[in-house]
Amino acid sequence: MSFNQGLVNFVIIRRQFDFRGIEMGRWVTPEERDRAAVNFYRALEDLMSVLQGPELLISLRGTLGLQYGKGGRPGVAAHYVPATRQLSLAKNAGAGSLAHEWFHAFDHYMGEKMFQHVSPSHFASTSWLNNSPIQLSRNKEPHPLSLLLAECFRVIMLNEQGDEPSNMFKASRLADQKLKIVYYDKPEEMTARAFEAFVEDTKPTSTFLVKGSRHSEEAKMGLYPQGEQRHRINQAFHNYFGLLGRTLMRA
Repeated sequence: MSFNQGLVNFVIIRRQFDFRGIEMGRWVTPEERDRAAVNFYRALEDLMSVLQGPELLISLRGTLGLQYGKGGRPGVAAHYVPATRQLSLAKNAGAGSLAHEWFHAFDHYMGEKMFQHVSPSHFASTSWLNNSPIQLSRNKEPHPLSLLLAECFRVIMLNEQGDEPSNMFKASRLADQKLKIVYYDKPEEMTARAFEAFVEDTKPTSTFLVKGSRHSEEAKMGLYPQGEQRHRINQAFHNYFGLLGRTLMRA
């Protein structure tokens, strides 16, 4: 996609995508800010293309805030904060993390919209794994979009028969056991990594959006979906976001 880099800045990004707010860290120089704006813009345009949806999907209807070079944690390139609904990328290490963190925000946004009687702090993926009841529509049936998103979670976390953990789930659990942590096998982390793979397999032009789902050390450990499971996950995400995008475009 070609655009005039000189015309891109964070004010334009906020207005175009309707983000709730965009904050810069105090140590971000004007030159770094301007470069980051171009990188963000390219990545968000790529993401919008992958998801086949409008800008309001990217900003989660104006509820999502962005931070750059602010609120970081030592050793963490990027993170999403559910309490404030903010996606934060580190100044020098956040490139390639945007898709992962965006899906955390989306997963969180969908939690109380997709499931009944869940806390606003819950992720939809966690509620699905906990067998929380899906919200019913007026005709007492789950919305077709909810069923398609549930199918995304199913193919990520369960095998093809649906009666055992998936290979990705098993590899994630094994990694946590070896490292003596609880991280990789969290539902929200597995689904965000699966989403990264889906996005990267569409071959976006922006490496600021995603990188590492194929050849990174984590990929070699099986922490990203592989083989036939990866194909099924990609198809499930394609089905879900295709319908979601068409629905939002008509709204």
